[in-house]
Amino acid sequence: MIFRLMRALVNAAFSISLAIAMAAAPPHRLVSFLLSFSLALPLVAAECFTSIYSFGDSLADTGNAIRLGSLGGPTGNLPYGRTFFQRPTGRFSDGRLMIDFIAQGLGLPLVPPYLGGGSGEDFRKGVNFAVAGATALDLSFFRAKGIQATWTDRSLHVQIGLFKQLLPSIFPGHDPKDVLNSSLILMGEIGGNDYNHPFFQRRTVEEIRTFVPDVIGSISSAINELISLGAKTMLVPGNFPIGCVPVYLDIYKTENVEYYESETSCIKWLNELSQYHNRLLKEELDRLWKLHPQVKIIYANYYDAMLSFFRAPHVFGFKFPLRACCGSDGPYGVNPNAACGHINAKVCSDPSRSVSWDGIHLTEAAYGAIANSLLEGPHADPPLKQACLGIQLNDVYDF
Repeated sequence: MIFRLMRALVNAAFSISLAIAMAAAPPHRLVSFLLSFSLALPLVAAECFTSIYSFGDSLADTGNAIRLGSLGGPTGNLPYGRTFFQRPTGRFSDGRLMIDFIAQGLGLPLVPPYLGGGSGEDFRKGVNFAVAGATALDLSFFRAKGIQATWTDRSLHVQIGLFKQLLPSIFPGHDPKDVLNSSLILMGEIGGNDYNHPFFQRRTVEEIRTFVPDVIGSISSAINELISLGAKTMLVPGNFPIGCVPVYLDIYKTENVEYYESETSCIKWLNELSQYHNRLLKEELDRLWKLHPQVKIIYANYYDAMLSFFRAPHVFGFKFPLRACCGSDGPYGVNPNAACGHINAKVCSDPSRSVSWDGIHLTEAAYGAIANSLLEGPHADPPLKQACLGIQLNDVYDF
């Protein structure tokens, strides 16, 4: 109730101030007033999302995989976590992930991992189900195609199922829709591993391309399920330009210059796969928007956000855009025999000058830059801080 009253007072105060300003102020003063208020909008917007619920893979995993044993890989040891937390947290980076920056930018606490312990009421401000290695499709899909599915079984479908089991306990005795109406749902990134795992088993791009419609179908099904539960605002990321990922650049390196994009030095055909995934995803989101006009389904343009790092690295302070900070020698800083966390691995002196942390995942600096483009624009439309303003007062719970 206090939250609603504060927002009502802010809105009323602005309406009165604006009316007075428009009636009495000279034009140049009015412009200054409006500009000052527009700069304050994120502070008001930051208060209206009451929680964040997250699903996905290692790009969003804040500590689930490490609690599932070997799935966490080296993330339980330094140098993982060295930049911000100054200790390993199970995140696949040197510091914060996009979900961390988004939470902080919206005035919410860091989103705890589902497997980190606690009961339903401990997750009133949000909970993260993302697990490193997770796929949008269930393991049975890959096994039916003869692919050795040895990664986590915490697929998107499984993560949604766990959330449905947890939801009634978050606010006992209340309609779960009251919880989700004012929550932000982060749908991934999810789907990248549906291509990564087969690629690492040397499946061809022609075969993997046929998986894309099924991947998009799984993401769409999850979105529909969350909408039926009451979700009103969802951020759905596309795929990164995987042709710019150091591990792929190392695996598929060649002397043939036609293989690479002239502007970025990334691998053309891998980026074309990402573009195909993103095109089908956006088409499906358009279809869902028409079916659910009352729901904000925001496409997060990870592809263009990350590609900008390689087109103009100096703008973001990156000196080594295609080389992993943590790994080994070589043109891309990756070596399967000395991966980040290995005793023989080397770590760069300043991770903020690199896009890639360990050859697959990004540095805190890169994640932060992408997150800012989602919070403020231009790679989310509307930007998250503006999307928050659209939540109606009666959508915000006052339990």
